[in-house]
Amino acid sequence: MLKNIKNFTIILILPFILVSCAKDKNAQEDTVLKKKRFEPNMEKRIKEEVEKKSIFSMISKGSGNYEFATSNVLWRATLKTIDFIPLQSANYSGGLVITDWYSNSLTSKESLKIEVRFYSSELSSNSFEVKSYKKICSGENRCQTKKGDPAFNSEIKNRIITEARKISLSKTKKN
Repeated sequence: MLKNIKNFTIILILPFILVSCAKDKNAQEDTVLKKKRFEPNMEKRIKEEVEKKSIFSMISKGSGNYEFATSNVLWRATLKTIDFIPLQSANYSGGLVITDWYSNSLTSKESLKIEVRFYSSELSSNSFEVKSYKKICSGENRCQTKKGDPAFNSEIKNRIITEARKISLSKTKKN
């Protein structure tokens, strides 16, 4: 009789032991989701981010969580920093601001164009890039275009970051 009780107890406990040893599939899937692969190719990452944040892709996905330009401090700071130059193109969904050619005077033979590309809406120097171009004309329809000075690009970038910090601080003070 003792042997029967022992066998009965083992048979009763064995399923509980086996179930507790089984792996939880949901836990494995959660771990896989948390380990998101980091794309090493920067151009691909930028393209993916732009596609994710594009207004057209947001409409097609049916998402209502689109962050407009007025709430992006980098965007606002950029527009405020380069407001002395007329804009040729400002595309928030594409993350791009391009100014028109600008010169200080009508008699100047040099013109300047600035391009700002946004990669993220974070307040960081890695979130955007500033490029400039310089056009030098020596006569009628005889112009040469060159890339702008990296020091000038860095100065514009620093001014944008400083302005973004001011906007962010004033927004924090209001709240």
